Amino acid sequence: MQIGTDKVVSIEYTLTDDAEEVVDTSVGEEPLVYLHGAENIVPGLEVALEGKSVGDELKVTIEPEDGYGEYLEELVSVVERAMFEEIDELEPGMQFEAEAPDGETQIVTVVEVDGDDVTIDGNHPLAGQRLHFQVKVVDIREATADELAHGHPHGDDDHEH
Repeated sequence: MQIGTDKVVSIEYTLTDDAEEVVDTSVGEEPLVYLHGAENIVPGLEVALEGKSVGDELKVTIEPEDGYGEYLEELVSVVERAMFEEIDELEPGMQFEAEAPDGETQIVTVVEVDGDDVTIDGNHPLAGQRLHFQVKVVDIREATADELAHGHPHGDDDHEH
């Protein structure tokens, strides 16, 4: 079986940056399981995996526009400390869910705390970066009707949303 739309794919991967530092890996853990064609992974990696089979290994470099996007300065803003009233210790690196201008939920990262001013960044932490993946295809199977309806794979005990 080959990887294609509506297949549930399991991969082992290691993600490194341009300095060859490991950013993330599934090696030694459970493989990453995703629904191919449902935008569960970055577009460039999904395209690179198309047509691959179990046991295939590949190295692929993904440019920012096919990964987490370009870094957008307009997603960095300064907000009032009062917006975080329930948080006693607010520190750089903390992440929060916020409502984006389009009404969608987005993750923002605290960049700086300066008195009552808090600088937040709505970019993905890997936005603007070239991604280097080393991937091994571990398993491929047909997606179930529920998985197709929900747009992501379900594990053995993943029946509630």
